[in-house]
Amino acid sequence: MSDYSLDVTAENFQNIVIAGSNKVPVIVDFWAPWCGPCKSLKPILEKLAEEYQGKFILAKVNSDDHQQLATQYGVRGIPNVKAFVNGEIVDEFSGALPEGTVREFIDKLLPSPCDELRKQAMEVYRQGNAAEALKMLASVANLDPKNEQIHIDAAEIMLDIDQVDEAKRLLSNLPPAFRGEARVIAMLARLDFADKSKGLPDSIELEKRITANENDLDARLQLANQMVAKQQYETALDQLLEIIQRDPTYGNEAGRKTMLSIFILLGGHGEIVSKYRRLMASALH
Repeated sequence: MSDYSLDVTAENFQNIVIAGSNKVPVIVDFWAPWCGPCKSLKPILEKLAEEYQGKFILAKVNSDDHQQLATQYGVRGIPNVKAFVNGEIVDEFSGALPEGTVREFIDKLLPSPCDELRKQAMEVYRQGNAAEALKMLASVANLDPKNEQIHIDAAEIMLDIDQVDEAKRLLSNLPPAFRGEARVIAMLARLDFADKSKGLPDSIELEKRITANENDLDARLQLANQMVAKQQYETALDQLLEIIQRDPTYGNEAGRKTMLSIFILLGGHGEIVSKYRRLMASALH
């Protein structure tokens, strides 16, 4: 078996396909031994996997043996090829296609030189140099002005360093197709919380108010909004949980609704979301 072309099962799908696609694109071929077109397509995919030498990984799933996987990923006919990038399906096709068309499908998935420069800029940012990262992204944008992911990267950095107005400008200029991306939805939610925090007393003053009066739910809600804007999500959720426990109807259920907004911001899953969903459910019942 090749290092670039793997037989995948339900047991290793998460590791090879979902986790693996955070490194390089993973192309999943749902096939079956009895399928004639599969016998034509499979050798083409295997040949290209060898030729591209790890620029993508081919994951082959026998849909007869792993019907649950096929059902989970919406396979209605085979061969069905689905491309995963960063854990999500980004493109697919069905049926046996000629090699040239398959090659074009693969080439669209591979990162461009500008994408590599984007990654370098974000790594510089993670190392603590936001100004240099923004400078690098600006240079990349000059090379590829239609690459909206560059603007999304820049908006994320600007939001993190409290350049809220500039982040808002970049996100508002995105084409509608990009506003549904999970990362963009999360940033728009953070902008909404940042707007709600404008003009409020600082967190120290709000904490003093809460210490003086534990039932000051206005202060708790204001503090929660500030903490979300600063990405201190658990601190915010603790305040909102206190609001629900003390008065679930306060502010037209502001505690519950704001918690749900934070869950969306956090992608709807993960340890924090699971923990506070349970706590919220317990507080409401």
